[in-house]
Amino acid sequence: MASVNKVILIGNLGQDPELRYTQSGKAVTTFSIATNERFRTRDDEFRERTEWHRIVAWEGTAERCARYLSKGNGCYVEGRLQTREWEDKEGVKRRTTEVVAQNVQFLGGPRADGDRSVGTSESPPADPPAAAGSGSAPEEIPF
Repeated sequence: MASVNKVILIGNLGQDPELRYTQSGKAVTTFSIATNERFRTRDDEFRERTEWHRIVAWEGTAERCARYLSKGNGCYVEGRLQTREWEDKEGVKRRTTEVVAQNVQFLGGPRADGDRSVGTSESPPADPPAAAGSGSAPEEIPF
């Protein structure tokens, strides 16, 4: 049986994107977007729940996200889920799940150049340093 790892999110940025470079010079940008869900309780009250999603973009997409996105902007993100583990400075194992963006589109008003897409046909690295297993050097993980 074939498997699929695909995520599509539409939400708003919770903070400005953070652009960094790995030791090998690859650009990586991280940011979080919020998605909201409205639902009705058993008491017939409407509630809203916000879910935060950590987004990681690589190379050209990373640079364009850092340049054109900012806190509060709406965006469409298409990518795949990735979970990675590491040990912090105190030796405690940590784990995070994030969306590795393959296509990002700005939502809202048009930019000056009219282009609202920052995705590329280039794929992010198949095994980027941040996702590498125990063989990756901590210096390669930019966040």
